Amino acid sequence: MIEIKKLHKSFGGRKVLDGVDLQIPEGRTLVIIGRSGCGKSVLLKHIIGLLKPDSGGVFVDGVDISRLKEEELERVRRSIEMVFQSGALFDSLTVGENVGFRYLEHGGMEKSALKERVRESLALVGLYSIEGMLPSELSGGMKKRVAVARAICTRPRIILYDEPTTGVDPITADSINRLMRSLHDKLKVTSIVVTHDMKSAYSVADRIAMLYEGRIIAEGTPAEIQHSVDPVVQQFINGLSTGPITDTSSVHSGAK
Repeated sequence: MIEIKKLHKSFGGRKVLDGVDLQIPEGRTLVIIGRSGCGKSVLLKHIIGLLKPDSGGVFVDGVDISRLKEEELERVRRSIEMVFQSGALFDSLTVGENVGFRYLEHGGMEKSALKERVRESLALVGLYSIEGMLPSELSGGMKKRVAVARAICTRPRIILYDEPTTGVDPITADSINRLMRSLHDKLKVTSIVVTHDMKSAYSVADRIAMLYEGRIIAEGTPAEIQHSVDPVVQQFINGLSTGPITDTSSVHSGAK
């Protein structure tokens, strides 16, 4: 479904993506791991068309979306949703309005049908009768779930998750991991998850790819990644402070 070919991107002269190649088959969950600042979120933004590559391409169903005009790109985006790290809920809108925002903004669904779709989407993430609440009344974990409910409300074919377990306690993180796996199984969506949380990666991934110095240096099943002989992979997945990984703290702040 998704193929990334020799993707390059630089910010201010600093190369962030340096020839990324990836394939994500339909209906599978790929987890992209790597240090903060290595370009994981930049890669996601190319997949949804928020950024244009310096060279290379991002192909969805065989179409290079990086070369599409805005109107054509918007048609592709209707089948893709992204769950942002912060949740990115609109504070002035109710939970129900946040979840149904795409339809409220662009139309395409009767009011009564949208109300039912919002209720169904919230139920899928384990939330009930909170449509009238505001984001400020929710816990961090509930905000994450509402953000996921908004993503699935349009019944997309592809969901992109940007650091879904960041900023929540371990119990909430585990519930989010279970939620992602459950949605994958129920809705048969293709999922791409960006994280540096290895517990989360092992919990949800069909395959894991590691991004390092702008390239994918390892890809495989969770078991294959765990048993990788690459010292860079081993240092990262085991959280070791010493090893071959270079300091990435100077990477451009936009390259998350």
